[in-house]
Amino acid sequence: MASRRALLRRIGTAWRLRLVLVTIGALLCGALAWQVAMSQLRQGLEQTLLVSHRAIQTEIDRFRYLPRVTGEDARIHAALARPGDPAAIDAANRYLERIVAQTGAEQLYLLNTEGVTLASSNWTDIDSYVGHDYSFRPYFTDARATGSGAVYAIGVTTGEPGYFIATRVDDPGLGVRGVMVVKIDLRPLEQAWAETGQRIAVTDKDDVIFMSSIPRWRYRPLMPLSAPVRARLGTSRLYDSSELERATPLLTSGTVLMIEGQGRAATLRSPPFEQGWRLLAAVPLWPARAAGGATMALALLAGLLGLGLADLRRHRQRLIALRLRQTEVMERKVRERTAELGREIEARARVEADLRATQATLVQSEKMAALGRMSAAIVHEVSQPLAAMEATLTAAEFSLSRAPEQTAARLQSARGLIRRMQRMTKHLKNFSRREAAPLSPVPVVEVARSALALTKPRADAAGIHPRFEAPEGAPMVRAGHARLEQVLVNLLHNAIEAVEPGHGEVTLAVWQEADELILSVRDNGPGIPADVLPRVTEPFFSTKIGGEGLGLGLAISFEVVQQFGGRLDIRSTPGEGTEISVVLPLFEGTETKEAAE
Repeated sequence: MASRRALLRRIGTAWRLRLVLVTIGALLCGALAWQVAMSQLRQGLEQTLLVSHRAIQTEIDRFRYLPRVTGEDARIHAALARPGDPAAIDAANRYLERIVAQTGAEQLYLLNTEGVTLASSNWTDIDSYVGHDYSFRPYFTDARATGSGAVYAIGVTTGEPGYFIATRVDDPGLGVRGVMVVKIDLRPLEQAWAETGQRIAVTDKDDVIFMSSIPRWRYRPLMPLSAPVRARLGTSRLYDSSELERATPLLTSGTVLMIEGQGRAATLRSPPFEQGWRLLAAVPLWPARAAGGATMALALLAGLLGLGLADLRRHRQRLIALRLRQTEVMERKVRERTAELGREIEARARVEADLRATQATLVQSEKMAALGRMSAAIVHEVSQPLAAMEATLTAAEFSLSRAPEQTAARLQSARGLIRRMQRMTKHLKNFSRREAAPLSPVPVVEVARSALALTKPRADAAGIHPRFEAPEGAPMVRAGHARLEQVLVNLLHNAIEAVEPGHGEVTLAVWQEADELILSVRDNGPGIPADVLPRVTEPFFSTKIGGEGLGLGLAISFEVVQQFGGRLDIRSTPGEGTEISVVLPLFEGTETKEAAE
């Protein structure tokens, strides 16, 4: 036992070590898959930033020099020189409107030195810029001070966002100064990003998102804004009506970006460009996590499967070796057991022969016991005809000389009594003889009447008159005449003994159901208790008091009916009586009784 426990401990330690190694390998595979997936995500983000940066820069460069070129036109200088001249202003408006239609810019307008709009491409619209003061805009102040300025903002007049590029307009000869501004609509870029499923945002120098493919990110700071920045943004009104003051920062915990419905995201930002702008690209982390987890699970499963297969191979080799050793032992034991089985078979054959002989003896013994039980009634049945014969013959002797005409009648009466005794003795002879095993067609009605004749003395002694319900025709079954007769005699005797003498009812009925013939013996006795009913067909089991009978009647009847290919159905209701039915297959052959005999 100690060596076995030590072996089990060694096996358990080896398995634990293998499991640890497999787990470490699976973790390494998962980490490697995570790194590969993250590298692919980063490459995708870098490509996205590069393409988006080029798209934004290209769109801006299309209109970057439009204010400077437009400001060189004489009509613009005329409007700056004569702001009160309607003709000069109208010429400037029409000129700006035509330039916008040709270039595709959003708006193009001219400001004077105070920041008031003198002419605009949308001069005919309801929300025209003409007459509005934009001196608070950083692009105006920067252009007036340095010659150029640019800023992305939400229009205070139209409420539409855009990128404003401004250039100072100088007239050295007249000394007149103004500012030409072009507004560029970058929203088509946002729509293109959204349609391709990209998560891209553009932040200004204060890290406020002003462009994004995700609307919920727009006009939100990445980090909480300081008070001076908030004040400056409020003064410039860059994001007017955007509720920037109440917007929550996009990055949680300082650097973590959460994508709604997809969890944490990996982010990448571009270097600053164009007024301190920076691009932000994001992608969910769950694909990388899923790849790492799936790889780890597959590696773990493969490792465990490999361990299992290796262990199975070792066990198989050990099992083969063990079976080879056991085969020799089993072959020796098989030879020994074969010899023992041969001896057991011979002994069992002898026992079965003894059992068959014993069974035949028991059947004959039961017949003899039944004959013994009927002996008193038979003596009474025979003694009465004998006494009547004696009286009849005596009367015939006296009337031979005195009344010869009465002698013949008396002799005929004596002959009838003799025939009655002959029938009785014939039934007894047939009942008591042993019958051969082969079965033959048997007329059921004839057997039933013979059984009633054999039980008549017992029934008369008990004051019972059994009823016989015979079927139409002459149905036959394949059975043994004497054995079937014995079964019915046993059932009738049991029924007669079960009922109250002088008042009981016993019925023997024969009828056909489908391809079966039923011989039923019913009585109105006390019935059989439910706890006793399953045991009534057991050998030597009897409910009779005083040692009457051997307890073999129903057991032998049950066995005999089975030999005929039938069954014995027993139904009993305590207080109402018992019905025992012999159910046999109906014989429909052409063999006749005479041919069978």
